[in-house]
Amino acid sequence: MPRRFVDLSITLDNDVISDPPFMRPKIKYMTHYETLPSEGEPFHGIPAEAYPGGQGYGAAEVITLSTHNGTHLDSPYHFHPTMDGGVPAIAIDEVPLEWCFGDGVKLDFRHFPNGYVVTAADVEAELKRICYELNPLDIVLVNTAAGTALGRPDFVDIGCGMGYEATIYLTSRGVKVTGTDAWSWDAPFTYTAQRVAETGDTSLIWEGHKASRDIGYCHLEKLHNLEDLPPFGFTVSCFPHKIRRGSAGWTRAVAIFDE
Repeated sequence: MPRRFVDLSITLDNDVISDPPFMRPKIKYMTHYETLPSEGEPFHGIPAEAYPGGQGYGAAEVITLSTHNGTHLDSPYHFHPTMDGGVPAIAIDEVPLEWCFGDGVKLDFRHFPNGYVVTAADVEAELKRICYELNPLDIVLVNTAAGTALGRPDFVDIGCGMGYEATIYLTSRGVKVTGTDAWSWDAPFTYTAQRVAETGDTSLIWEGHKASRDIGYCHLEKLHNLEDLPPFGFTVSCFPHKIRRGSAGWTRAVAIFDE
């Protein structure tokens, strides 16, 4: 059966803004002519012109980055030391593989203003609008206004966020992986900081992330091309890189359509 693939991942790039300045990735590119062996390596001492094509080992890159750069999957351990009411939170290398491959559902929240905190009622209304009933292990993706803001200086401040009750609405129905095209699953920090200053309620900080304390789950951040997806009828693959005791792992998230 033929298949169609939609890339849901952003590209790691020195010049495309996808993180705040303090945590942007750094990529050093080395050409085929810059990777000749140095002292202590095999083949050191052979003249450059003697190598095939006069080139070294081949092009290579050295990358300095966080596990939260690029499109990545956050583990429950990132959110809190415990999950599911008190058991130790699992790290990214412990996330069950069956969580990371399943039926995809897209919730279209592009109409919500930047900083808006999505409620359970909002999720329920959107599911009713698209005529879909959640199933355990569905992978729920949230399309926000951030989807078309990648690369802009204000990218990290764009889009709505998923609050505690919206997150619990999903996870209480068996959803184990969610995702957003915004910088964070929660509302942008600038808006949350303002609400905390106004109310004094610090429980608002990362309330969507912290919902994992009650029901453990993972979420994808900095997805891309969600605008190209229908509400459902596709499969999501988002297996994370296996980093021992990691709080997150980079993933090439992909939507797969059987045609």
